[in-house]
Amino acid sequence: MLRLDYPFEMQVSAGCELCPGNTSESFFHTAFQGKEIMSFQGTHWVPAPDAPSWAGRATKELNQDQGTRQTLQWLLNDTCPQFLRGLLEAGKSELEKQVKPEAWLSAGPPPGQGRRLLVCHVSGFHPKPVWVMWMRGEQEQQGTRRGDVLPHADGTWYLRVTLDVAAREAAGLSCRVRHSSLGGQDIVLHWERSLSSTWLIPVAVLGSLLMSGCVGCLVFWCRKRGSYQGIL
Repeated sequence: MLRLDYPFEMQVSAGCELCPGNTSESFFHTAFQGKEIMSFQGTHWVPAPDAPSWAGRATKELNQDQGTRQTLQWLLNDTCPQFLRGLLEAGKSELEKQVKPEAWLSAGPPPGQGRRLLVCHVSGFHPKPVWVMWMRGEQEQQGTRRGDVLPHADGTWYLRVTLDVAAREAAGLSCRVRHSSLGGQDIVLHWERSLSSTWLIPVAVLGSLLMSGCVGCLVFWCRKRGSYQGIL
């Protein structure tokens, strides 16, 4: 006679998977106290190889219930695959949507004296899988740190990838982005080019101020500019 200590826990995992060729595979596993004891395979219950002896007696009793077995067959082999195919068809346009990412570089807070934190931002892409890596030529930089892929409200995604390097070693580095929407054409952003482009606006403003002879404006603008340094 089986004696059970209360409380005890029973767990069930069931579902189906669509396979190539319009076929499907189903599963129904039952566990007791975290250990699998039996599963429904095709038309019958089968005890797990290392299940306790009472699991064999339980499967024998269950297999005598022909009505329940037929219902399980119908749910696992017919209803579940049809339902899953309907979901995939309804969401086909969304699943196949391709949106190209935008990418840009910035400098993060210095991790230490004489070091720089290079930040590569990739935003607005769909689907979610994306490959982003800091590179030197064709060599991947092992110190690359990848953040979580975060969702935007419009269903696209955002990713932040960083690299901590000595300041003198930043030149020659680039961020490479690969995504299915790019058709095999990677986005490559070079750190030194990005760095120089960040000075275009300050230089343009400085030139304008000098040409107008507005020295007071120049002092005010420099102070204003300085007060925002370090904000990312």
